This record gives sequence, C-alpha cells and structure tokens, in this order.
Amino acid sequence: MNLMHRKLCSSAKWAASVAEVLPGWLARFDLGDDVLEIGPGFGATTRVLLDVVPRLTALEIDPASTRLLQEKYGDRADIVEGSGADMPFDSGRFSAVVCFTMLHHVPTVALQDRIFAEAARVLRPGGIYCGVDSQLSFRFRLLHLGDTMNVLDAVTLPGRLSAAGFEKVQVQHQPKERVEFSGVKAVSEAADF
Repeated sequence: MNLMHRKLCSSAKWAASVAEVLPGWLARFDLGDDVLEIGPGFGATTRVLLDVVPRLTALEIDPASTRLLQEKYGDRADIVEGSGADMPFDSGRFSAVVCFTMLHHVPTVALQDRIFAEAARVLRPGGIYCGVDSQLSFRFRLLHLGDTMNVLDAVTLPGRLSAAGFEKVQVQHQPKERVEFSGVKAVSEAADF
C-alpha cells in the first residue's frame, strides 16, 4: 500500500465508517460459531467482527499488520500470519469465511481464484463465504497509485465462485462503488452403502 492508502485504512474515520455499516451488512448472514477473516489489514473489520461472532481467526499476509493485529486483538482472536491462497488451516474447520476490501490487492486473477478455492476448502459443508470489495472509480484509482489494484470483475465473479465449489452464489454490483458477494460451500452427496 502507498502512504496515502495506509493513512486512510488506519484512520479513525475509516474505522468509524466500517463500524457504522458492517454490522448491518453482516446481519444478513448466519456466520456460525467459528469465523475466518482473510486480509484484515489494520483491523477495522476485525474490531466489528469481534463483537458479532463467537470465535474469530484473522489471516493476514503482511508481517507488520499481523503484529499490529496481535497487539490489538490477540487476546480476543487468533491472529495468524499467512496467505489466503495457501491457508494453514484444516479442511472443513470454519463455519464462515469473510473478506472485506482486500481482494483487489491480490495481483492476479489466478491468485484470487486460489483464495476462493482455499476458502471453500477450509469451510464446513454448508458454510458461507461472503465479502465486499471496491470497484474502479477515478478516486479509487488515485488512492492506488503505486499499489496493486486488481479489481474484481462482477460479471465473471459468479462463475469463478461456482468453480471454486460454492453454490447459491449471489453477487450485487454497484458500479464505481463496490461488489458484494456470497456463496455456500457445496454439500457433497454421500454415497449409499
């Protein structure tokens, strides 16, 4: 992240905005008892999640952000350093996986797809994967000068999530603002014996 982006994402104003909007958005989903957050960055979303889920694990790739999260929330959440494209968790562990405004920082579509597949792997059958990410606008482009910015394509996103193992995929797109998505991990048909 460039300096301007870091200042915005670590600001009290950003945290207050997230705290105002995110609880209502999350209320649409049954996240269950063991939630994984991918890419929390400075932790504005983590702070909200701690108040609405029974158990939270946060997976952050940036070592400095991981240390910050451990200092702030390590007594209330399991903070793990690692990549969403290669998660260090057992298959079927989590009741829900969430990510907020981080997928555009993933440099390639292939790596984003790997994150989707890993989210499906670590979810229990019937578990939900949901999130929000920003869409391209002039202001968003300016904020990302010198940063990785690989915006999700809302048109192809449903197929990508389905290919990763999700069903009941829903995508809501607000051009130049955000894309919201959710999907449920497919429940495998048990073989009759």
